[in-house]
Parts: sequence; structure tokens; C-alpha cells
Amino acid sequence: MKSLASFRAVSNRPSVLHRKHMVHFLVIDLEATCCDDDSFPRTDMEIVEIGAVVVCPETLQPLNEFQTFVRPVLNPTLTDFCRNLTNITQLQIDSAPSFVDAMADLIDWANGFAPFVFCSWGNYDRTQFESDCSRHEVEYPFGGHHINVKAEFASVIGRPQKPSVPAALHSVGLTFSGSHHRGIDDARNIARLLPYIFPPGHRVAGS
Repeated sequence: MKSLASFRAVSNRPSVLHRKHMVHFLVIDLEATCCDDDSFPRTDMEIVEIGAVVVCPETLQPLNEFQTFVRPVLNPTLTDFCRNLTNITQLQIDSAPSFVDAMADLIDWANGFAPFVFCSWGNYDRTQFESDCSRHEVEYPFGGHHINVKAEFASVIGRPQKPSVPAALHSVGLTFSGSHHRGIDDARNIARLLPYIFPPGHRVAGS
């Protein structure tokens, strides 16, 4: 198993952080290869874009962001369905770094904001990371703690159903900005919902 340097993500250590060491929210959204004709199974989906926004826990405002495309290996040619859904072009994918190199870039950037906790809209992004890390024999770098922002939002608004990002924004009087199903735009919009879920100065449970 390859290790991608020291990745100081939040684990499940039972401690409480002092305010000056509060955990940043690392909001990540992924796009992956996909099809609508069963030309390959869901287990063969691979990350093609990583979008990330780091959010200050004290102000709940974005501090910085990261974006990269990723070149897949199992299905290197994007389907028409995938290109139309994401607006990602084949040229962008053909010239993109490998998964291992893209993860190394993400890690290098994110470590500038450690400590942090990996957040995503639902559990898909976590499981897709795990799948790609296993495929490329890379150590999963985010530790054991993950915040499912979709579930947190549904709990706060008191609804059993977990909404999409555009629907969640609409429910609090906001509109989606950018292109839905683009990793960086989805990450930016998820970050906009954090003030409706967590109070400023929030201490991440289990950090």
C-alpha cells in the first residue's frame, strides 16, 4: 500500500480541540466516469474531477479552494452521458494527471489547513475515494471521521428526506451558483450551506 506523505486529517480520537486549534471543514465533491447504458458497472466508476473548498470553523466562510481533473484508466473515454452531465470534456481528461498525482496535489494543498475534517454531500464521495485508493493501491488519506453534510442538513431542517444541493439551497432562500455536477461548483455550493448547519466556532464531534 502506497502512502501519500503525512496527511493530517481528523481521526476518531476522543478529544476536544482548543479554539485556536479548531478543525477546518474540508468540503469535497467528486465527479466520476458514468454511463446510462450499462456499458460498465458502477464498481468501475473512477474519479474524473476533485473539487474542494476549505472553510473556517470560526466564520464558516471559505478560505481557499482546489480543483483538478483526473485521468481514468478503466474507461479513459468519457461516455456521451458523462460529458453531457458534467460538462467535462475529453480534452480536459486526456491532459489530466493520474489519480495518484492528483491525490498528491490535493494532500499538499489540504495540509496547509490542517487539522481538518473531510465533508461531503452524502457518503458517495467517501466511498468513491476508498474505491479509487484501493484500485491504485494508495492509502486512504482521510482517517476515520467524515461529515455527511446532507444528513446533517436534513436533521437540522427536520426532514426525513435528504435533498439535493440545489433543493437544499432553495429551502434556505439561496440559488445554485455555477454548473451542477461539476466538482468545484458543487463543493462551493455545499460550503454555502454550512452556516445553516453548524454554529460559528463549531467544534467537530469526535475530533
